Amino acid sequence: MHKFFIFTVAIFAFLFSACESKSDVIPNRVFCINDLSHKKVGVQIGNTADIYATEYGGDTAKIDVERYTKLADAVQALLQGKIDAVLSDDQPAKAFVRLNPSLRILDEVFVSETYAGVVAKENLALLDSINVAMQKMRDEGIYDSVYNTFINQTSNYHYQKKVTTGKPLVMATNAQFPPYEYYEGQEIVGLEIEMIKYITDYLNRPYEIQDIEFDAVINAVMSGKADVGFSGFTVTEDRKKSINFTEPYTESKIVVIVRGDKSLKNSESFTEHLHKNFVKDSRWKFIANGLVNTLIISFFAALVGIFIGFIIAQIRTTHEFNGSCKILNKIATAYIAVVRGTPMMVQLLIIYYIVFASVNIDKILVAVVAFGLNSGAYVSEIIRSGIKGVDPGQIEAGRSLGLKFKTILLNVVYPQAFKNSLPALTNEFISLIKETSICGYIGLTDLTRGGDIIRSMTYEAMLPLLVVAAIYFVIVAGLSTCVSKLEKRLKKNER
Repeated sequence: MHKFFIFTVAIFAFLFSACESKSDVIPNRVFCINDLSHKKVGVQIGNTADIYATEYGGDTAKIDVERYTKLADAVQALLQGKIDAVLSDDQPAKAFVRLNPSLRILDEVFVSETYAGVVAKENLALLDSINVAMQKMRDEGIYDSVYNTFINQTSNYHYQKKVTTGKPLVMATNAQFPPYEYYEGQEIVGLEIEMIKYITDYLNRPYEIQDIEFDAVINAVMSGKADVGFSGFTVTEDRKKSINFTEPYTESKIVVIVRGDKSLKNSESFTEHLHKNFVKDSRWKFIANGLVNTLIISFFAALVGIFIGFIIAQIRTTHEFNGSCKILNKIATAYIAVVRGTPMMVQLLIIYYIVFASVNIDKILVAVVAFGLNSGAYVSEIIRSGIKGVDPGQIEAGRSLGLKFKTILLNVVYPQAFKNSLPALTNEFISLIKETSICGYIGLTDLTRGGDIIRSMTYEAMLPLLVVAAIYFVIVAGLSTCVSKLEKRLKKNER
């Protein structure tokens, strides 16, 4: 085991050093906005830059748009030469360029726009209150003070929250949008966070922040999972059809990030990279907390899946042997077809935003239900195939001895079916562990999202990704080893 650990660390250190050693200059091919035609340009999904880039040039000079869930991933693709430019809001673009000096921003502005918060259509009273609070914040000069702190960086003013008790106002955001909202240590800070502190004081309520994917923020507000959304939303006519905007609070620009003409080699050592990604501000806690959530969700979802799978398998097997349970068999068949025919992420979003739309339920419980229901369909087929793998002659022999069908199943069929199904059940559990990486869509921090948060803070992809991959690998390798030993013991008992 010790040799295995050293071997694993050596592989990841080699991968890291191999990637760091690349120093060739990747030529820049975009020097003005007109150069964007027929170039590969990265945008964040849901951002208005996606709309503008898609519409640019009409049919003759279109941009080849590459869509990324996170802006940091688009910038990483630009650095590696996979795309030619990135369209981004100007303030996040400046933050990326500060930490990646080999990038620069074109002087030309792609388009100007305004930011506003979002509130559900039916919640007009809250919308009016927020608008009044925002105007009061401006009249008292507090907005200008926090704007100078986070945007102009000429002040150090921070609003002190006063109301801390009562029903919280839930704000949905994506904390990867500096300086509007981003992580500083374990805390989310930024201009819009200061605004929500003031607004909730005006409403005489505390606040709660849900950090979810950017393209899921409006859905969270529309479904009632959040009261308000602030994440640099641009006011557009299409969005107005489904959501209400607050009064605009700032003007912004979409700018173009491109590679510079010189490659600036990173002079930080491997140890300094480790410190920046994991030790500084205790960033390792994002990984640790995500790992705990991943294990909790996987374990309990597996229990739910095995329970559901066993019930479904028994219904279908009984129907196949006796022709009984016709209605239940049809329901079970439909359930399996629906789960198999839809992506896991869609199922998770449906359960969170539609099934539990009106219920304030813990997100871990939502994830356990979603992954358990999904796993149950697959486990049922695994168990059913294990049962069908048992020699039918044994069932006939049991019947000839006068045993009840239920007794034959429990004492003859199921023990053998379990051994037949064990490798496939292990694969299902391994898949379950890895599938939890989509929990970020409902604002739950799992192992993958823990690494994503670190990437959004350090703008480095390599080490967080390698460490997250290593942890998944160790979990899966350990699980496979345990199951392998269990299989050997079961084989010994057969002799």
